[in-house]
Amino acid sequence: MARLFASTDLSSDISSDSSFELSPAVQSNLLNDSFGRQFQYLRLSITEMCNFRCTYCLPDGYKKCAGYEEPLTVAEIENLVSAFAGLGFWKVRLTGGEPSVRRDLVEIVARVASVPGIRFVALSTNGLKLHEQAESLRRAGLQGLNLSLDSLDPAVFLKMTGRSEHQKIMDGIDRALGLGFRSLKVNVVLMKDLNETSLADFMEWVRTREISVRFIELMRTGRNKELFDRHYLSGQVVSDFLTQSGWQMRERSHGDGPAIEYHHQDFAGRMGVIAPYSKDFCKTCNRLRVSSSGKLRLCLFGDGDLSLRPLLQNSDDREELMARVRHLLSGKSLSHSLQEGKYGNTWNLSAIGG
Repeated sequence: MARLFASTDLSSDISSDSSFELSPAVQSNLLNDSFGRQFQYLRLSITEMCNFRCTYCLPDGYKKCAGYEEPLTVAEIENLVSAFAGLGFWKVRLTGGEPSVRRDLVEIVARVASVPGIRFVALSTNGLKLHEQAESLRRAGLQGLNLSLDSLDPAVFLKMTGRSEHQKIMDGIDRALGLGFRSLKVNVVLMKDLNETSLADFMEWVRTREISVRFIELMRTGRNKELFDRHYLSGQVVSDFLTQSGWQMRERSHGDGPAIEYHHQDFAGRMGVIAPYSKDFCKTCNRLRVSSSGKLRLCLFGDGDLSLRPLLQNSDDREELMARVRHLLSGKSLSHSLQEGKYGNTWNLSAIGG
């Protein structure tokens, strides 16, 4: 039986990524694509449902679409993650939709954290339930949090998300800061004429908080063309602002995602930018995505979803599942085509997680 709580010591020290070595058996199974990129990071959506109405994603709120499929069960999730661990994946981020709408979220975290070979489990969330869930999630083995917080101004936050619980989310962040999470990141979708003037506010916010704030370029999807044309702003404005303010680019660590982060000796936290429209953004891609219904997405903005669910019913199918993932990876492209206005079958980011 999987352990429910991975650790009772909320402040225990966790070894750095660079100190970890994969076993020879796992090393022989490491997953590489035809362009020489190595994949060790799984982003797993556990629901497509969301309780926010963000202008850039679900402005009209979540509605089940034709062809809706129930999300993976806890057992299916465990079988899936175990197979990816066998392929050398050591980092898992649970995404949505909004993962906290699932009542079994803590159990999911505990199961994933208990899979041999998995040494970093993170969660992407809007933080609405964080104040009440943070301690249970930490005890279950969660090590990293990515919170969506598009503004420190409650009025702008309401305009962008359709929710008025700004203070509740801020309280949840403060709660999480005291629980010894290994990584705490805040994601801000950068939008012209809405939150572009908030750079200085976020900078001051991390002066005494060990948080990494990353501004993400607004991405074009199938349902936000008008909004994208009106509000897109290049992430270069963030990089320019930071360098002009005396911040220095931080070296990438093993397993890092695409964010370019900056640090400053006078600040406890970090600032950064995720710029999918920048040149060579996909060059260091190290992640694969699986939807809440068990479909492999080779690229966030790819054209096809490849079902793995038939092989998730029995742990005895693990080797076949691993072989299928290896085979499917041969179809991964070198890059997305966002610059050409192509967004694949990503109609909104809720369906697969950003």
